[in-house]
Amino acid sequence: MNKKEILELDRRHIWHPCTQEKDLETLPPIPIARGEGSYLYDYDGKRYIDGVSSWWVNLFGHSHPRLNRALTEQAGKIAHHIFAGFTHEPAAALAAGLCEIAPAGLNKVFFTDNGSSAVEAALKMSFQYWQQVGHPTRTRFVSITDAYHGETIGALSVGGCDLYRNIYRPILLDEFQVQGPDCYRCPYHLTRDTCQAECFEAMEKLVEREHEQIAAIIIEPLIQGAAGMRIYPPIYLNRLRALCDRCQVHYIADEIAVGFGRTGRMFANQHAGISPDILCLSKGITGGYMPLAVVMTSQRIYDAFYDDYQSLKAFLHSHSYSGNPLACAVACEVLNIFRDERILQNLGPKMTLLDAGAARFEALRHVGEFRRCGMVAAVEMVREKNEKTPYPWQERRGYEVYQKALQKGALLRPLGNVIYFMPSLNIEEQTLQDLLDIAFESVVAVCGN
Repeated sequence: MNKKEILELDRRHIWHPCTQEKDLETLPPIPIARGEGSYLYDYDGKRYIDGVSSWWVNLFGHSHPRLNRALTEQAGKIAHHIFAGFTHEPAAALAAGLCEIAPAGLNKVFFTDNGSSAVEAALKMSFQYWQQVGHPTRTRFVSITDAYHGETIGALSVGGCDLYRNIYRPILLDEFQVQGPDCYRCPYHLTRDTCQAECFEAMEKLVEREHEQIAAIIIEPLIQGAAGMRIYPPIYLNRLRALCDRCQVHYIADEIAVGFGRTGRMFANQHAGISPDILCLSKGITGGYMPLAVVMTSQRIYDAFYDDYQSLKAFLHSHSYSGNPLACAVACEVLNIFRDERILQNLGPKMTLLDAGAARFEALRHVGEFRRCGMVAAVEMVREKNEKTPYPWQERRGYEVYQKALQKGALLRPLGNVIYFMPSLNIEEQTLQDLLDIAFESVVAVCGN
């Protein structure tokens, strides 16, 4: 098909995710012909720096030769088979590899196929655990404001982004939610580099008061993605781990977005030197090649489900594509690339380059903050800089910057009035500099200097 034919069929039949479809009348979707490294190429031959790793999944860019080879080789063996009562080498190797590098104590791997499903499985796993060890009152979950954990009903119930959940409130579960950290607008007038997570007080009070009802606390470690890449310090996680131990509730870490090197370490919890009870992983796990997610947990939780079939203690949660061999084979190669190409060890200069751009952005009168954690950075645009007053959402400044950046050859998705960077971990430094330059020029074009 040519570009026109694709767009005609798209307009006639496709309903795009997270898209106000009427916007496509003025800014039609861009048909992509191919990808290579950090670039996407459209049917006119124009290239775009993929500054968001195509929704945070392409860890090593597009059409990576090693991942191509791993996928092709596995397809020549078997693409899929039932995973209940059967197993295969890629799944076994991947599970072992994940347990080797994960935070201490996580030695069991449950396979599912996307991030929302991993969160659903984690919630069910925690709930069922407490039912089976004699604590039937522990039926509720705690999350923080502006959290994002996916868009299925259970995941939305522990979310906090009104944009995604308001319309569905009548069918959501009744869970606890407390004020989360917002370091840019800290009510204590502290900074994330020197505070002791004083904002944790709200979580502490709730859990100490209601712990007999609580099965688990779920959180995005270090970075709240959909909230606008809000970055908070590791001390918050240290206090969370101590609270969970003290009150005997599970800590569920949703590292779907921030796992696999995004924060500069393999997993975000490693910045705090702690381990969650349950760890959800997806997105970058296959380098953007195949849908795959896992829930990792401890021997203690696993043992609560271990009995013969008559006991009905089994975790009766399944997906048709659980443990898909193609996805597992590519994920194994992702782990190999991390090791062989020293991905984490080579991030230093790129993180320094991101930091070097901060002063330039923050000198603009309508940029409130440039923040970074690992290879994730964000620019928050504000109406009044001194008062940190946000633009009204109707003004859609982030969307306008996104449009300008596309014209200049970069893909930068907006989160409200925040523009963020989450490029592939192996992006070349010059390409990263070009991405920062385009973003700066686009913010200036929309908000002025």
